[in-house]
Amino acid sequence: MCRWAAYRGEPLYLEELVSSPAHSLIEQSHCATRAKTATNGDGFGIAWYGERPEPGRYRDILPAWSDCNLKSLARQIRSPLFLAHVRAATNGGTRRDNCHPFVHGTWSFMHNGQISGFEAIRRPMEALLSDELFHARTGTTDSELLFLLALQFGMDADPFGAMEKAIATVEELSHQKQGEALVRFTAAFSDGKQLYAVRYATDHKPPTLYAAPMGGRTGYCLVSEPLNDDVDTWVEIPDGSAVKVCAEGMQASIFQPQSLPQAA
Repeated sequence: MCRWAAYRGEPLYLEELVSSPAHSLIEQSHCATRAKTATNGDGFGIAWYGERPEPGRYRDILPAWSDCNLKSLARQIRSPLFLAHVRAATNGGTRRDNCHPFVHGTWSFMHNGQISGFEAIRRPMEALLSDELFHARTGTTDSELLFLLALQFGMDADPFGAMEKAIATVEELSHQKQGEALVRFTAAFSDGKQLYAVRYATDHKPPTLYAAPMGGRTGYCLVSEPLNDDVDTWVEIPDGSAVKVCAEGMQASIFQPQSLPQAA
């Protein structure tokens, strides 16, 4: 399982999530405490928003703890909205194109979880993409393909609705091809204005997600694991939740992909 952190609020330096805290994302890359595997050393990535609509991005296959460039960039880059990820690979080899966050246009996306039996449904998922989105895919992960599928289903107009439809489609294809579906999905994504996150699993065992206020009156940080031991600060986001961080603060709603027919 991977670990990630995301932020929207008053501009702050990336190091305040990535490298400075006692249990920073870099610390989690080799000593995660709330994941099946303590080590997340199969690459890392950051995506941040600045003066341009499209996010900047830096990714590499090195473990986050061994990349001096990451620490240097995190100390210098100041942003009101950014995503950061350390990877423990489940699908796709250790290569830069498979490192999160993934970007397309103004959108950025990162994921912790898995689609069980992904290879059995990969081609049907790809067939649902437009030519533009199909050719935009550069890696081999289930995460990137799920992101592109949500874009296909109208993420620009309805981010949570598009993601619900994408996951419902994955579940339906899994039932058709394998007679069962298992999707574990804790993800963050952004259009450069709002920050969105989802925690969901078909077996009600999704990867962890926590939130805490940070960076001004309406700013929030969303993380796989708390960045410190202040237990009164961090709130666990429940299974089946959609979270939006915007100018008004953090808003939560139910995330519920449409009901699907079960295999006979």
